[in-house]
Amino acid sequence: MTLKIAFLFAAFAGALGVVLGAFGAHALRGSIEPRLIETFQTAVQYQLIHALALLLVSLTMGWLGQSLLFEISAYAFMAGIILFSGSLYGLVLTEMKWLGPVTPLGGLSLIVGWLALLVGGFRQIA
Repeated sequence: MTLKIAFLFAAFAGALGVVLGAFGAHALRGSIEPRLIETFQTAVQYQLIHALALLLVSLTMGWLGQSLLFEISAYAFMAGIILFSGSLYGLVLTEMKWLGPVTPLGGLSLIVGWLALLVGGFRQIA
């Protein structure tokens, strides 16, 4: 089931990233400070990069088979997209300062995703 969830989440996150990128470029320009636009763009960039990474994980699971490490990678990327990019979107759009400490947790989740993919790939391919 993880493969299907990862694939669908990746596709949705990719589409949403494009929509939010266009929203940031067109609707937000001129209405918020340039530093907040940069923060929004960072959220979009990380979301799109990690949507592709999650797609890679789901394709890898289809190719090499599911493993605990690939599943950890998939769920870590999903959590990272939500926590990292989501908290930055929330900070920019709502100015809720309490979201600030959530961002590093999302970054940590993204790092865990990459490391789990690295170790899982090493074990499956080696």
